[in-house]
Amino acid sequence: MRDVTGQQRGAPVSAVFPEPLAAKVPEITFMFWVVKILTTCGGEAVSDWLGQGDRFVGAAVEIGLLVIGLAWQFRTRRYFAAAYWFLAYAIAILGTGVSDTLHLVIGIPYAGTTLLWAVVLAVVFRLWYRSEGTLSIHSITTRRREMYYWAVVFATFALGTALGDFTGTTLGLGYLASGIMFFLIILIPAVAWSRFNLNAIAAFWFAYVVTRPLGASFADYLGRDRSASGLGYGSGRVAVVAVIVVAILVGYLAVTRRDIQALDRGAGLPDEPAINFR
Repeated sequence: MRDVTGQQRGAPVSAVFPEPLAAKVPEITFMFWVVKILTTCGGEAVSDWLGQGDRFVGAAVEIGLLVIGLAWQFRTRRYFAAAYWFLAYAIAILGTGVSDTLHLVIGIPYAGTTLLWAVVLAVVFRLWYRSEGTLSIHSITTRRREMYYWAVVFATFALGTALGDFTGTTLGLGYLASGIMFFLIILIPAVAWSRFNLNAIAAFWFAYVVTRPLGASFADYLGRDRSASGLGYGSGRVAVVAVIVVAILVGYLAVTRRDIQALDRGAGLPDEPAINFR
């Protein structure tokens, strides 16, 4: 017999990273998209700022933040706003760093890194669906599904970084034009879902992937020098502002609990609820 986590009753549970008791991700509301875009913007800025100093120190900081975020998130047994968004922010930072390293250090062109991360993302999606039979975030109620979820999140951040740089520099659009373009693109799944019955799960992941180049493009526009089509405020200043705003919003969510999935407030979770893309 299985409990609400999908595990056999009486099965051994890790004392360090226990199985979830409820969904480990937030409900998809307007505030989710606001915080998500701000984390992509902040992650880009923080990684760029760290990259201006010693690369080994910067890499150590990024990896350290990721380790802390993973430990915190996987120690929780249900969605907790601070843990979730800390890990999302850490992945945004490291995903930017890894993607930039492939281009700046190894020398892979942005078109190549974009294609690489697109393939990685497709592979992870394929493995996740083949293993679990769903890509719905409302199904993130087991440790294995959560691992697939965060693997997808990392791939989307790395892909978005490469794609934003590709459109902004390789294609010569500049960061502002790229940001505007991705803003228009992110409206496509919203309209297709609300007006033309696009599958809600497909609409969610379409929009989720696009949030990364959207936020990263505006972060670069604000932080990069004017000679590089930016406003020249500096990555450090953009990073500080983004961290403060995200911390305030996450604090609000943690206190109000407005982003807790509705089913978690009541009875047990069904096996496969439909995602609510709102």
